[in-house]
Amino acid sequence: MTFSADLGLAFPELILAGGALLLLVWGAFAPRMTTALAAAAIVILLGAAVATATGPFGRAFSGGLISDAAATFAKVAIYVACAVCIPLGQRWFERRGVRNFEFPVLILLAALGMGMMASAGDLISLYVGVELHSLALYVLAAMRRDDGKASEAGLKYFVLGSLSSGLLLYGASLVYGFAGSTIFTDIAAAAQGGANTGLLFGLVFMICGLAFKVSAAPFHMWTPDVYEGAPTPIVAFFAAAPKLAAMVLFARLLGEGFAGAVPQWQQVLVAIALISVFVGAFAGLAQKNLKRLWAYSSIANIGYAVLGLASGTGEGVQAMLVFMVLYMIDVTGFFACLSALSRQGRSMETLEDMAGLIKEQPGIALAMTAFSLSALGLPPFSGFWAKVYVFKAAIDAGLGWAAVAGLVGSVVAAFYYLRLIKVMWFDAASGATDKPAIEARLIAVGLAVFSFPVVLIALTWLDPAAARAAAAFGLA
Repeated sequence: MTFSADLGLAFPELILAGGALLLLVWGAFAPRMTTALAAAAIVILLGAAVATATGPFGRAFSGGLISDAAATFAKVAIYVACAVCIPLGQRWFERRGVRNFEFPVLILLAALGMGMMASAGDLISLYVGVELHSLALYVLAAMRRDDGKASEAGLKYFVLGSLSSGLLLYGASLVYGFAGSTIFTDIAAAAQGGANTGLLFGLVFMICGLAFKVSAAPFHMWTPDVYEGAPTPIVAFFAAAPKLAAMVLFARLLGEGFAGAVPQWQQVLVAIALISVFVGAFAGLAQKNLKRLWAYSSIANIGYAVLGLASGTGEGVQAMLVFMVLYMIDVTGFFACLSALSRQGRSMETLEDMAGLIKEQPGIALAMTAFSLSALGLPPFSGFWAKVYVFKAAIDAGLGWAAVAGLVGSVVAAFYYLRLIKVMWFDAASGATDKPAIEARLIAVGLAVFSFPVVLIALTWLDPAAARAAAAFGLA
């Protein structure tokens, strides 16, 4: 393949990289034009999404970059999610007197890294994508430099993220050493019929590193503190697109690189999935801060996504992709609701703050109710159908006992979702809320629509798209 053909396959990444550099120079000369910069970043992201959806399929740069149905599915969802978070965050910062032109630039760089993760075809592009998006997220977490909690969140994220990157890199070096290649297809040939001891050790280290990136237990320790300390719109971003990118990378590594060793890595993923479900369910019961509560909710829900992947089948990967897209809608919408809410200029982030919200802000209270019930998995909300897909894939793969355990964890977690709804609907209001920001309210209510039964209509295109994407990973 010629170099020009390689560049054609990498065109979405080139759009993001060029756009980020352009906005960086623009911001340096006109740092107060934050609204125009944010609008330009949204256009760049949507342009990259269109280029991805209409671009050719193939492998570029000696197999290091892959453009296929799976990469297209993931990157379009990631770029759209990033575009939604930009107005949410930009206006939130401006209302608090913070006008950082770096915010949309960092979102673009994070999106570039996540796109590389979704298209990674070897260990080098895998690591470059992970580090590029992680570095941008560390800075975003500490974006409010005058806020002690945000600075603490950014520092904790950076230190623990560096540890996970070390695990990932060490595992990749072991895999390279024992497989003799960094390309996933060559690694698959070395692992055909089962991975040897060296490959298996490397794979376990890589799984641990990627488990950190998706907040899977027992590598979840950073999540509650970072969610609590980071600005609310940034948390909406953290909890959605990066998780999908890391799960797709997970699937590509295991499906393309270690498809011949499914029984060996399956047991590791099942353990991680169930630990995540129960840590998220039980630890969330004690939380009063909603950002920490939804951090544990995120840990539990990632457990369900990992369980789908642990099935080791194409059906399991398809279930994981459907689950992640529907979960992205729920978590982004919930944090959009939190971004819209304040009382006397103070952010509303605790259970007590939500008392009587249905009387003060009925639209937002209804949206938060829908997101909570969907994350719980109550029919007929979207989260129910997402969990049905995952449990069915697990049962079909002979992991019925794990599906039952996951269902028990979901029942336990129901308490804290229902407690939030009870506080919003039946407790006495503790004071009048401020007028919600129009952009946050529109995003929250708009996303809430997809948590209602109308999502069944969306599944008519989401499910086939996920099936085509899952077929690209090579699992039967």
